Amino acid sequence: MIRRTGKLAAAGILAAALSACAVGPDHQRPDQEMGDHYRHAEGWVQVDAAAQAEMARDWWTTFSDARLDGLMAQLLRENLTLREAEARYRQAQAGLRGAQAGLFPTVGSNASATRSGGGDGEAGNRYSLSGNVSWEVDVWGRVRRNVEAGEASAQASAADLAATQLSLQSTLAQTYFRLLSLDAEKRLMEQTITAYERSLQMTENRYQAGVSAQTDVAASLSQLENARAQRLALERQRAVHENALAVLTGRPPSDFSLDETMRLGIVPVVPAGVPSQLLQRRPDIVAAERRVAEANARIGVAQAAWFPSLTLSAQGGYSSGQWAQWLSAPSQFWSLGPALALALFDGGARQASVDSARAAHEAQSAAYRQTVLTALREVEDYLVSLRVQEQEQATQARALEASRETLRLITNQYEAGMVDYLSVVQAQASALSAERTAISLQADRLVNSVQLITALGGGWDVSLLGQEPETSAP
Repeated sequence: MIRRTGKLAAAGILAAALSACAVGPDHQRPDQEMGDHYRHAEGWVQVDAAAQAEMARDWWTTFSDARLDGLMAQLLRENLTLREAEARYRQAQAGLRGAQAGLFPTVGSNASATRSGGGDGEAGNRYSLSGNVSWEVDVWGRVRRNVEAGEASAQASAADLAATQLSLQSTLAQTYFRLLSLDAEKRLMEQTITAYERSLQMTENRYQAGVSAQTDVAASLSQLENARAQRLALERQRAVHENALAVLTGRPPSDFSLDETMRLGIVPVVPAGVPSQLLQRRPDIVAAERRVAEANARIGVAQAAWFPSLTLSAQGGYSSGQWAQWLSAPSQFWSLGPALALALFDGGARQASVDSARAAHEAQSAAYRQTVLTALREVEDYLVSLRVQEQEQATQARALEASRETLRLITNQYEAGMVDYLSVVQAQASALSAERTAISLQADRLVNSVQLITALGGGWDVSLLGQEPETSAP
């Protein structure tokens, strides 16, 4: 027995030494040119690393809006899309644990009692109780590559969860700011309708006094009704945005309402950083890179099929034809030893598996590089949009002031009988358009700020892959 145990130990040591290597290529992140700066960041506010680090995952707090903070908290607790992504992350974690189980031996037991007979009419009993241990020695690294693939898959799933959360938060913030802009436009339309009602009354009085034509009354009434129709359209759009916020926060639209507010929001300063930081801060980029690592590990798993598998097994127990002697020493049996298995011909199945794994790795590498390029484009787009919109807003402010002054002058001239009412209508339409454009530009800047923050990763970092998500499990 001592000699047999020594031989088994020696075999185990040899197997462990052989399993130190693993077939297949080691993972390397695909190269992708990033550039050392953003092209459209010229003139953009630059901040140091400490200030940039302050933009944590609660990035929406930079807008200093308590209602937005509350909606974000509801989203994290109740959003069903987020719960689905979290469940998929737990599924990937379970898959990893399943792959890791292959590193350990399998222990089993068996007990049986049978009665059998032959043609001579004699029958006999057989009682058996046994235990067995089996371990596939990972000589060629198939199991370890499988675990490596499982780890990469779980990390990709964690990054997917972070990307889903960031996308939902971004959608909520954008929807919220659009709703605020609709509130501002609605207030403007109500003020405009009040002014148009006064104009209609004045025009009717002038018509009755014989100073104005009936066409002026018709034009004033048409302008008023058009403004009322636009207000109704704004109410419809606001209801649609409110319903979207309800679903994002996991509530039925009939059970959700958001009071109108006088506040539109202030555009915050968003630190852009440098392009290379996107590789660590964009969860979709990290997820794509982890899938490249998973595909790379699958190549090793496929290549390991070309080599024989080594299994160490041991079995022992009791077997007897009589119940009274079942657990007695003479009824003991045991066996132990290694077993090698190798497929000699498979019609090219193993080579096809390797080729498929290599092609999958190439596809994931291309997808990763495309994800990086898309991320760079998004950041550049939002940087140039915000920079130009800031300039556009300054120009629009001057145009708005001019349109207000024009309307004041034209109204005075009309009351003095110097111009017809058509001139007043045109001036009022121009002023209303300028007012709505100013509101729209401010909303666009807020939305683009959210989009830029999202494109930069929303304060997320690859180091958060090892932490549990903040979402609440159902």
